[in-house]
Amino acid sequence: MLTHEIDAHPPWPEIHANVGGLPYGSRVDETAAVLDVVPGSADSEAPDDQPRGPALSPSRAGDFMTCPLLYRFRVIDRLPEPPTTATARGTLVHAALERLFDLPAAERTPQAARDLLIPEWDRLAAEEPDLAALFSDEAERASWLQSAIAILDAYFTLEDPRRLEPAERESYVETTLESGLRLRGYIDRLDVAPGGEIRIVDYKTGRAPREAYEASALFQMKFYALVIWRLRGQVPRLLQLMYLAEGEVLRYAPDESDLLATERKITALWQAIERARIAGDWRPRPSKLCDWCNHKALCPEFGGTPPPLPALPADPPVPPR
Repeated sequence: MLTHEIDAHPPWPEIHANVGGLPYGSRVDETAAVLDVVPGSADSEAPDDQPRGPALSPSRAGDFMTCPLLYRFRVIDRLPEPPTTATARGTLVHAALERLFDLPAAERTPQAARDLLIPEWDRLAAEEPDLAALFSDEAERASWLQSAIAILDAYFTLEDPRRLEPAERESYVETTLESGLRLRGYIDRLDVAPGGEIRIVDYKTGRAPREAYEASALFQMKFYALVIWRLRGQVPRLLQLMYLAEGEVLRYAPDESDLLATERKITALWQAIERARIAGDWRPRPSKLCDWCNHKALCPEFGGTPPPLPALPADPPVPPR
């Protein structure tokens, strides 16, 4: 069941801690990008004594569904993508919310969240110098920081963090399907209620999708729900997308049939990726999103030429059907 609400009091019981979360990393989307391993390529994260196999994250699955050529640019060519003020703002807000839950519950106030922004920005800019280069002067940066403060303030209209103790934050999850395909990624927040019910929470700093695009937005959450179900043997009770800038919450209660359908979709999607790789056929799929693509100049739809494809391995491993 899908609910689309604007409210300040989500119907969820007080949450108690049970598992510590992983430290917050760098940009979420770029972290997800390196999680994908195309068939036939080496997986640098796999231990030496374990077989290396294909892997997929929800971000890159979304890329292929949006535009196969975009998937190729990001996963196979690994073309660099400079940060933007919008992606940097999302990174900063995620980092501040991650640190907010490090504070004692009573201290998780709007002012405490605001006070986290500058230290977190300094840390992020030190780790990635390109971030600091986004602003021509201090006045421009200060104006941008105010926009991040506004998003943090809006978060407090959606829930009271003093009543929550997330089970995990920025948590890496991975499971392997029967086909051999590994599903993996990072979950913003995992809540576990006293009765054991699981809620998956994802923060969004962009605009909430129109109704026609809600199913696409929920695919990422169903992907994570499938991973959690396979890992824990329990279907999450609630999937919650929090669109902080607009003060909206999109909630969905999945069931087993939902997640089985998601698994079938992911399997079919990976088979399509594999066919594209073998054929070397990564076709562009023009849409309104092209105006925001970093690689538009290389796209044949706009007169560009992609870089040469790397050679295929002599005997690429293929997961069984």
